[in-house]
Amino acid sequence: QVQLVESGGGLVQAGGSLRLSCVASGRAASTYAMGWFRQAPGREREFVAAVRWLGGTTYSTNSAKGRFTVSRDNAKNTLYLQMNNLQPDDTAVYYCAAGSMVVVISNARQFDYWGQGTQVTVSS
Repeated sequence: QVQLVESGGGLVQAGGSLRLSCVASGRAASTYAMGWFRQAPGREREFVAAVRWLGGTTYSTNSAKGRFTVSRDNAKNTLYLQMNNLQPDDTAVYYCAAGSMVVVISNARQFDYWGQGTQVTVSS
């Protein structure tokens, strides 16, 4: 079992920044692929960014590139998402996820464990 606890969400004006953190605990947590997904009201959960354990390869959506940076500190079992130039469309609950057998990194169904989510609200 792996437990994930997110923090760092909040209310920010358009153009502002936030850094989300996700602390993982449990069996072999540091060896899992970890990612960030988000879900806005009335919309499906969507992939934002992720990083593999082996090699540390990072992935992100086109809308996140240049604004969001995903990183992980394996020594601290912590995943980060630095979000800059936030826009109202980024408003959503952001979820941290971890998976041991993730092939398609953007597929939420391939992640085994999820945090409780942290709200990000961007005002215009």
